[in-house]
Amino acid sequence: MITVRFTYITGIKRGLFRNAKLSGTWNSWGDIPMQEIVGDDGCPAFELTLNFDDTMASQEVRWGVRLDGPPGANQWGIVTEDPDLAVIRPECHTILPPAGGQVAARYYLTLSRFLGAQKFYQGGAELLKFAVWAPNAQNVEVVFGSQDNGYIYDDGTGIDANRPVVPLKKVGGGDIWASDPLTDFQSHVGLPYMYRIQNAQGVRRMRTDIHSRWQIGRGDVNPKYNAWDGSPDTLDGGVSCSVVIDQDGVREEFEPTTNPPKQITDDEFWSKEFTAGLPVPTRLTELVIYELHIGSLGFGKTGPGNLQDAMDFIPHLVSLGVNAVELLPVSEFHGNVGWGYGDTHHFVIESSAGGRDKYKHFVRECHRNGIAVIQDVVYNHFDDKAERAESQYDSELPEENIYYWYEGRSTDYANPNNGYLQNGSSDRTPRLWEENVRKLFTSSAAEFAEEFHVDGFRVDLTQAIHFNHYHEIDGPWSQVNSARIFGQKLLREWSRTLNLIRPAAIRIAEDHSEWPKVTQPTDMEGMGFNAAWFATFYHDLIGDADNQQDKARVLHRAGFGTDDPIPLSQLSGSLAKTGDAKIAYHESHDEAGNSDGTRRTILVAVNGAYLAGPTRDAAEARARVVAGISVLSAGTPMFLMGEEIGAWEAFIHNEILPNREDILGERHSLGANLFRYYQDLIKLRRTSPGLRSRNIDIIHAADDNRVIAFTRTDGAAHELVVVSLNTRPFDTGYIIPSSADRLSPGQWREVFNSDSRFYGGSDLGNFGAALPSQDGRIEVRLPANALLVLSKM
Repeated sequence: MITVRFTYITGIKRGLFRNAKLSGTWNSWGDIPMQEIVGDDGCPAFELTLNFDDTMASQEVRWGVRLDGPPGANQWGIVTEDPDLAVIRPECHTILPPAGGQVAARYYLTLSRFLGAQKFYQGGAELLKFAVWAPNAQNVEVVFGSQDNGYIYDDGTGIDANRPVVPLKKVGGGDIWASDPLTDFQSHVGLPYMYRIQNAQGVRRMRTDIHSRWQIGRGDVNPKYNAWDGSPDTLDGGVSCSVVIDQDGVREEFEPTTNPPKQITDDEFWSKEFTAGLPVPTRLTELVIYELHIGSLGFGKTGPGNLQDAMDFIPHLVSLGVNAVELLPVSEFHGNVGWGYGDTHHFVIESSAGGRDKYKHFVRECHRNGIAVIQDVVYNHFDDKAERAESQYDSELPEENIYYWYEGRSTDYANPNNGYLQNGSSDRTPRLWEENVRKLFTSSAAEFAEEFHVDGFRVDLTQAIHFNHYHEIDGPWSQVNSARIFGQKLLREWSRTLNLIRPAAIRIAEDHSEWPKVTQPTDMEGMGFNAAWFATFYHDLIGDADNQQDKARVLHRAGFGTDDPIPLSQLSGSLAKTGDAKIAYHESHDEAGNSDGTRRTILVAVNGAYLAGPTRDAAEARARVVAGISVLSAGTPMFLMGEEIGAWEAFIHNEILPNREDILGERHSLGANLFRYYQDLIKLRRTSPGLRSRNIDIIHAADDNRVIAFTRTDGAAHELVVVSLNTRPFDTGYIIPSSADRLSPGQWREVFNSDSRFYGGSDLGNFGAALPSQDGRIEVRLPANALLVLSKM
């Protein structure tokens, strides 16, 4: 008989799953109960040993696991798709051994407790085990560095000679190298280490642990190229030693007052996560999202902001009224000043920002204040300076560069680099056909959801994953279909993983392709996102980017201060689509000075004129209008930090510190009126059922008059939003012509006016009067450059 031991390994410490059942091709996918065990990683797992007839020797069997979990009973537990390009079915494959043989068939839902420096449980003891994916390596060892230094040079300088080198050996088919368990895990906590890899060419290289949980460097110096003072405070975390940490504990205090800091268990830490009566929102229709870059905080400091500054900023978010914060990437990236879109270590919270424990404190404090945390993550490229991380990890041959997609052999090209794929992002396409590369991303997301308790994700430039792949030598017109397909596999696997462990996790795609499958469920061959960024709406509404000449560009045109027509009828098209699972924004990090031609909203409103006197008044008035259109649209509203006080400095990825604006100071001075407006606008959105709904009807758009009106409804709740970007008021009244079936008859009362004196306006409006609508027509007094909201009485 042939014996196969099937094991389903969760890699997740919590007991999320139960009642696991094995099924496969040998019994027409019938269910066989599995035994629940605790794996040697300390996490729940399920196993079952089956015997097969010797006549099945060398045959392939396909199998999977069903289990009960967070999304419900009898859920399919395999998220990884078939490697065949034409198949999207998520199943496991095992080749049976020769007659009388034995084989282990394992499936890892996540690699979170497998690769890296991990606890290994044996006989009740906590041991340490290292494991790394290095399929081309000839030899792999772990060497330790010094805690007061944290860097090991390529020639071995910096290795702690007092600690023995740890040899690794190939396991599980040859791609994974693992150590024997080392005694006493806790005695190793805090030790810096690196992998010393003898690569395919026989050359020894120092490499970081891609599955590291902490990088010791907290600065921006790479000692290979620049003078370095020998301190981890100035060392770049992307090239520094990785550090052994205990994932199951957290510092009790944000800023410890004891030495050593008091540690508590994760369970104890998260037991005080929420405030009674102040729930954290979980549905997109409930959210008003604030896009926040931690490094742009730290007002008055010389260096970038950190998690302490983010903690200090939470009262501002509460006062503003937003209930979700979207953080620009926080995973380890090159240097310590940047947006974070070039990640090197997807399990590490940027050390210069404060690291994993402080990040947990920040998430918990947001939750205590009823604020959801949406984390921006990057899977379309790695850091272009990942020389000790992803780049040439275990071989110098481009075709063996295990984290990057390469077509053909390097000998096929005059320049070997020409075989790499690009995808329109900041660097080369990841090697998405490798399951371990895709698992790196899906396992990182699982860790954010499980160990850091984030409420959702925004995935950077997803069209660069599912669509835009081309040969570096040929240019964007040379699309590579196989890369597209494996990019789609990644996104489906990622969505399935989150749906299995945290079904309520919000999944947002930065996707400008408007491909319907992005927001379709994975069982419909979709990518499984809940919503996508809506760039077309932004360009129609604001229109400052140089490459968007075909869009309505409403604010840009209004900023000239003339009475020329504005194509509000064109804006109507994208405004009407905001209810189709869209994130509607009037400013984002990409369009606030970083992209060609773009500026902050308040500057677009006057085409860059000096913000003083009447010009400032006009700029704020128009800025209030576009913010109102966006926040009161049928999409989920989002805006970039600083919009609420009229930030005007360009938000550029490499000019963060010189362009940083004191948001906390400005809200009490020049930005006070705008801040008050945002407070009331957000409150209106969050408290009105009609304005929270996905229902929208553009009932009027007059390009010549520069007026647009739309209704927002939910059952008996009816709201009418009327906008004028005219330079002069309609102070004797403006008739909104529609039809009775689109504007119901009755009395309407003005409940919000962006021209209020409380916001710095002229205070022209309808002053709470009951305005009748009849035959689909209503007459309102309209201020110049203003937005009104009328509620059906």
